[in-house]
Amino acid sequence: MTSDRPAVFVVDDDPSVRTSMERLIRSVGWKAETFASAEAFLERLPLDGSFCLLLDVHMPGTTGTELLDMVCAQDWNLPVVFLTGQGDVPTCAASMKKGAVDFLLKPVDDGLLLDALRRGLERHAAQGERAARRSSVQSHLDSLSPRERQVMDGVLCGRLNKQIAGDMDISEKTVKVHRARVMEKMGVRSVAELVSLCGADIVARAATAQQRGGGAEAG
Repeated sequence: MTSDRPAVFVVDDDPSVRTSMERLIRSVGWKAETFASAEAFLERLPLDGSFCLLLDVHMPGTTGTELLDMVCAQDWNLPVVFLTGQGDVPTCAASMKKGAVDFLLKPVDDGLLLDALRRGLERHAAQGERAARRSSVQSHLDSLSPRERQVMDGVLCGRLNKQIAGDMDISEKTVKVHRARVMEKMGVRSVAELVSLCGADIVARAATAQQRGGGAEAG
């Protein structure tokens, strides 16, 4: 499914629920697809676009909670909202701990359900943006030579050009050349922009590399 409109995938063995949920979801401009079982939904994978899963708990075959376990095990970017007529506190607590957006009981207020689905769609969109950003940053990092990466690590750690030159046993002029190339390849104009682009994880790895003697590992 490729569309600018977000999509909600409804998995419920009750046909009347599937019909009513499809109607409600489409009434607010979202796309909807319904499935009578978790197995039918799994056959639908992979998914494209922005989406959320509206899932029953108790179904023949693979249950909703078992499907959530699959989502967690495979690290799928798939927000889950549970809607069930047979919920209990332990199942609700376990589902929320595993990352479910919400756990709602039938019958549910339309506004409450739509709010939960909206939060799921927003979560998915945010996760997609973070993944795209990480991919872009990694692409920039992969374009750096080993020397450039070492210089970048020094810059991220606040080292002066003279200090980086001493660490790498090269001239300060060479450091300046590498530093200019790093800024160009990373698409930034200042150290502050470089730190912001790389994020805390890469800065932390840079510090570790410096402590180990300046060696850098891409990624």
